[in-house]
Amino acid sequence: CHLIEARDLAPRDLSGTSDPFARVSCCGHTLETAVIKKTRFPHWDEVLEFELAEGEPEGAMLSVELWDWDIVGKNDFLGRVEFSLDTICTEPTKGWFQLLPFPSTTEDHGGRLGALRLAVRLVEDRVLPPPYYQPLIQLLTEPILCPGQPPAGTALAVLEEVTSGESRQDVATKLVKIFLGQGLAVPFLDYLTARELARTTDPNTLFRSNSLASKSVEQFMKVVGLPYLHEVLKPVVNRIFEEKKYVELDPGKMELSRSRRISFKGSLSEARVRESSLELLKGYLGDIIDAIVGSVEKCPLVMRVAFKQLRRRVEERFPSAQHEEVRYFSISGFLFLRFFAPAVLTPKLFSLREQHADPRTGRTLLLLAKALQSIGNLGLQLGQGKEPWMAPLHAVLLPSVTRVKAFLDSLVAVESTEAGEGPVPPALCRPSATIKEGYLHTRTAGGPTLLPRFAFKKRYFWLSSEALTYSKSPEWQVRCSIPVPRMRVVERVDEGTFQHPHVMQIVAQDGAGQLHTTYIQCKSAQELWQWLWAVRQASSANEAMLPTCHPGTFRAGRWTCCLQPACAAPGCSRTHSTVALGEWSDPLDPAAAAQTLYGHLRRVGTRLWAAGAEGPEGNAASEPPCPGQAGGPAAGRLQAVLRDLDIAHDAFARRHGSPGPPPSPPPAPAPTT
Repeated sequence: CHLIEARDLAPRDLSGTSDPFARVSCCGHTLETAVIKKTRFPHWDEVLEFELAEGEPEGAMLSVELWDWDIVGKNDFLGRVEFSLDTICTEPTKGWFQLLPFPSTTEDHGGRLGALRLAVRLVEDRVLPPPYYQPLIQLLTEPILCPGQPPAGTALAVLEEVTSGESRQDVATKLVKIFLGQGLAVPFLDYLTARELARTTDPNTLFRSNSLASKSVEQFMKVVGLPYLHEVLKPVVNRIFEEKKYVELDPGKMELSRSRRISFKGSLSEARVRESSLELLKGYLGDIIDAIVGSVEKCPLVMRVAFKQLRRRVEERFPSAQHEEVRYFSISGFLFLRFFAPAVLTPKLFSLREQHADPRTGRTLLLLAKALQSIGNLGLQLGQGKEPWMAPLHAVLLPSVTRVKAFLDSLVAVESTEAGEGPVPPALCRPSATIKEGYLHTRTAGGPTLLPRFAFKKRYFWLSSEALTYSKSPEWQVRCSIPVPRMRVVERVDEGTFQHPHVMQIVAQDGAGQLHTTYIQCKSAQELWQWLWAVRQASSANEAMLPTCHPGTFRAGRWTCCLQPACAAPGCSRTHSTVALGEWSDPLDPAAAAQTLYGHLRRVGTRLWAAGAEGPEGNAASEPPCPGQAGGPAAGRLQAVLRDLDIAHDAFARRHGSPGPPPSPPPAPAPTT
């Protein structure tokens, strides 16, 4: 459930505003968004995920309620929207919805309570064991492993042809995950960009569209380069959030009342606001450019090799001297327009900040993002836009373009063999460095017999690949530690177990074999998912993970979840090994990515059939020249692979009704399917 924003909410505070947050409930599960202070037009942009049990009762509802948070007393109800799961099963729900009073009625009250904008999607997918997807992965990697095939006769070319705009980003994300897992990310991007270049006649439009090639490079940068992005931008972004300076260059949006205490002349006030804004923007922008151009050695080698290969392809396609700028723009268009500028504009989406910026800070970030876009365009469009009030910044932008060109030259000055891209991509986080840190609340099972709401203590946590460590503050020397190799369970705790929401548990085993449970409370549902993802990823190599656990706690002589009286009773709920948020930050899982592509190809079956109608299906080559190569049109072979997956899914669905082991993996795939 993607909560985007709300508008015209009813004021519940004396200031004429509210402190709204959303509470989403479905089938006994409840999650909440962050609280947005002092506004009737909150913007959350948060995704809340519910994991529902199979066979949920028909007629189940998804309830979205808006509340005004109060530090004293009860929270005030602001309105609600309800959706039937049967409706969401048919097609995703998206748009603006009028809030209704509690309980929901058809009375004419909705217009007074405002409206909520959200998108709800119900996904039911069954991921088979990895060997079932090997034929599909083999077909997709075939043009990379055997580059001598006609470009238009490959499964990747067919997939690109049948993928439309609305699903292109999701497909690109899954493809990047698959090829990263195979150690083939750089040649995969090279294949797509070469096809894109072959179709481009005007270099000014190069990689401007949201093609599969553009989206794949964009997702690749996010997956591989996120730690690099944080190291470059986080110090400046944090300073902008902390200082909260008023910055504005557009005369139509200036709040001149801020300076009228100095002068009663509006023009002088406007000039002073512009002057102070320019100084602030120049300072912030200068720090950002300094950080970027000085980050050549910090950029992941695999990214540098990918950009080097991209520049080589561009120079081959547009070799004339009049197109010299294209070799720079081909890289800056991705690195600045699709990586640095979006991260500055919305830091929360790149995990640079936990919350979205307030309106004043957001305006500063928007102006800086516009400036970075101008630099990414190499200053070619300066003075040609519809915003002449940005002209005072041109004196800063033009010298920055020269520095950025030198930075791009240094960035691609790397030997291709240095990247060392193997079957597993370069680590997304340094093994011994801190993966995640921040303040949380914690308590241990069997601790002091305090009321549940007072038993949690605020502590500062550090997570590395070796241990989860916490202490009273970042500077505190006495620390407690949970070794990652000793973790046996990393799970959520049922809502209502404690008088706090968003609680997770970590069950660890000591040297004597005894299990100890630590409960950790997060500030929001999103933070809970992020910590679950990080801790589960760090402990993913542990072999002794427990298959079940208790989602409640042992209190008053029994478990609150299953009411069993023995503290050592076996768990009543299965455990999970990972968290999938459906985003580029998910852990690498080739089987889950291949299942998503399989579902996508099934949904576009008509277009896929048309692509394969020209030739026979499944023609086999007796002795393929290299692994994964086969004869016959790609679309026909792709259809044959999908039919095999259909059969496997049907067989697994028939077995799923009765207890028993999962289906045996298929035999090793033949060269043709």
